[in-house]
Amino acid sequence: MTAQSVIKDENVVWHQHTVTKEIRSDLKKQKPAVLWFTGLSGAGKSTIAGALESKLAELGYHTYLLDGDNVRHGLCKDLGFSDHDRQENIRRIGELSKLMVDAGLIVLSAFISPHRAERQMVRELLPEGEFLEVFVNTSLDECEKRDPKGLYKKARAGEIKHFTGIDSEYQQPVNPEIDLPAGTQSIEVLVEQCLEELKVRSII
Repeated sequence: MTAQSVIKDENVVWHQHTVTKEIRSDLKKQKPAVLWFTGLSGAGKSTIAGALESKLAELGYHTYLLDGDNVRHGLCKDLGFSDHDRQENIRRIGELSKLMVDAGLIVLSAFISPHRAERQMVRELLPEGEFLEVFVNTSLDECEKRDPKGLYKKARAGEIKHFTGIDSEYQQPVNPEIDLPAGTQSIEVLVEQCLEELKVRSII
């Protein structure tokens, strides 16, 4: 750490504003939280998160969906796919999710986020009960069969290096709040499973 960064840290102070997360949440009549969808490429993370968001909007809840590909067009467009850049990608999304929760939103974040340590890092940014790890539990074989972007084919051919599930490790969640058997159940059933969990936790 440089002297300049130390001086900056000492002079940057969090300002507590009058309108709080509780006020924003009460206005929206919901409990804010992050649903962190993790799983292999092609598992169905964005599809399920999108279907869930549509249902929540239909029910009158306030949400925002953060998608792995979309954020790399803006917030994280300067990052590559090295281990360091992947970690920074998740760190930024975690901090953004935290701000959105402070705004009183139900945040749906769909990212491969292959390492448990990175997902734990995001969990620790939030108060207890406001981070729900959602494991989109689709086997590697099923993901390769789907291969919607042709990425597995390229990875197997050596055209893409460090591809999660092929030559880069994916660490499955140990005890996720929601475990979705996405390889065997319909989108409708999986969305209903998520909704039930949100009701049990009084988020909606």
